[in-house]
Amino acid sequence: MSSQRASTPDESVREISRAVRDGERSAESVTRAYLDRIDALDDRVGSFLTVDRDGAVEYARKLDRRREAGATLGPLAGVPVAVKDNLCTNGLRTTCASRLLESFVPPYDATVVSRLRDADAVVIGKTNLDEFAMGSSTENSGFQPTRNPWDLERVPGGSSGGSAAAVAAGFAPAALGSDTGGSIRQPAALCGVVGLKPTYGRVSRYGLVAFASSLDQVGPITYDVDDAALLFSVIAGPDPHDDTTAAPTATNGSESSPDADRSDLHGLRIGIPREYFPDSLPEDVSLPVRAAIDRLRGAGADVREVTLPHTNVAIATYYVLANSEASSNLARFDAVRYGRRIEHDSDSLAMMAKSRSAGLGPEVQRRIMLGTFALSAGYYDAYYGKALAVRDRLRADFESAFDDVDALVAPTSPLVAFPLGSKVSDPVSMYLCDILTASANLAGIPALSVPCRDAHPLPVGLQILGPRFSEERLFRIGRAHEELSAAPLPRSPIAMASAEGDAS
Repeated sequence: MSSQRASTPDESVREISRAVRDGERSAESVTRAYLDRIDALDDRVGSFLTVDRDGAVEYARKLDRRREAGATLGPLAGVPVAVKDNLCTNGLRTTCASRLLESFVPPYDATVVSRLRDADAVVIGKTNLDEFAMGSSTENSGFQPTRNPWDLERVPGGSSGGSAAAVAAGFAPAALGSDTGGSIRQPAALCGVVGLKPTYGRVSRYGLVAFASSLDQVGPITYDVDDAALLFSVIAGPDPHDDTTAAPTATNGSESSPDADRSDLHGLRIGIPREYFPDSLPEDVSLPVRAAIDRLRGAGADVREVTLPHTNVAIATYYVLANSEASSNLARFDAVRYGRRIEHDSDSLAMMAKSRSAGLGPEVQRRIMLGTFALSAGYYDAYYGKALAVRDRLRADFESAFDDVDALVAPTSPLVAFPLGSKVSDPVSMYLCDILTASANLAGIPALSVPCRDAHPLPVGLQILGPRFSEERLFRIGRAHEELSAAPLPRSPIAMASAEGDAS
């Protein structure tokens, strides 16, 4: 084996995998480099709840032995991947950042985790989240808040804040998150990385602890679009364990060939939804996004304004449906079969009540109560039934827009990363952080967030949305955005500190 070169915190998934497959790097040396960064700096960020140092190193050694024996390794050979802690991992605890599941160790892998392992990725640990994925700041974790690697006094977004922060900090070149109302895209935007929410049904939910089953979707968080596309190709596809998964339909021919000029967007029609650019949108968000749109126009895209008229009711609709489904899904956590139990001398119902009150945080309890109310007799039609009808209107809005354009482009988040604690006491203000992302989940369409490289001083995300099964089209536009950006790929101060540690 040739001499091992140092691992850097901004290297791509593709670079790592190629080097390990070719024998230029050992999977063990790569894995140890990332684990050492976590040990050195994650106490400042708080992106991980569990780091599987021993398991990850042993798995990496097995990959090295296989390669040395002549085996051809998979597309993610030796790539350390962080996994959101609401995805089941065989033999490795899965807490959903809840005290209720503090000691829960699943006996099986989620399908996406199995597919990572089949592709020879190394799962290095489980990342922090808002408890049961309910939140937009990763401050609702039952264990610790996560801090933004760009500014440790600000939030990383949520609920996949631990995964986004881990990638932005250089603790992992890739991570998996889940997106119910923006929980991959919003933290990706606030942390300056790439995040994809796939079409509903493109990626299996088997082994994902359910929040809202008709909205949840698993997706990748990476440094760049090519890495996101690679991770997506590994985890996507039908799964017999999840009947909602589906194979993609044929594209309409608007995708470019692999050899095409990445910055050429001639033939693509891109819509700008006017409702996503309200007068209240701050300039530190609107200016870099509009500059990115101008570059897409300059690359040949036919850019035109469109309307999504029911956007103003998307948040209300989302929180009725999501909380109703959460109320149903979380009923299984009764402390009888598993989970933290508070013994009670009276009866089993009292034991369940005390266990859930002690184990579930205030935001989860709030959402369960709201959802239970919306589903209760006398209110079901007024709330849940009406929300379902409005969801159909929102879906029709997107279908109408996609009759005229191939994709939509807008900001991912209406705000840059906000200070820790600034919205915790105002749930409605926190819920409004999802105003530009929740509609995609309600409609079941794919959406990609890519960083605007000229945003300053905090990251801003450009959101690209398309019809169902149009992920390749979103990747094409995202790659063009990267090629057209004059600024280099930005790196967070924590990633820079990690690089300096490597150099020393």
